[in-house]
Amino acid sequence: MVDTLPEKPVCLYCKEDSAALPLIQLHYQDTVFWICPQHLPILIHKPALLTGMLPGAEYLQQAEHHD
Repeated sequence: MVDTLPEKPVCLYCKEDSAALPLIQLHYQDTVFWICPQHLPILIHKPALLTGMLPGAEYLQQAEHHD
């Protein structure tokens, strides 16, 4: 068995790493993902835009707005 190093954390949307900007760790479906503060609103308000980047994103509900 060959040990592999974990991938360097990058924003799941823009692929930037923590050398470029802060990253927020999130756990979803027993997996760790990272997202930057700039793209966190996408996860909250338009998660379907993360389809193909976050498993099941197309099924997540967007936050309701109470303006």
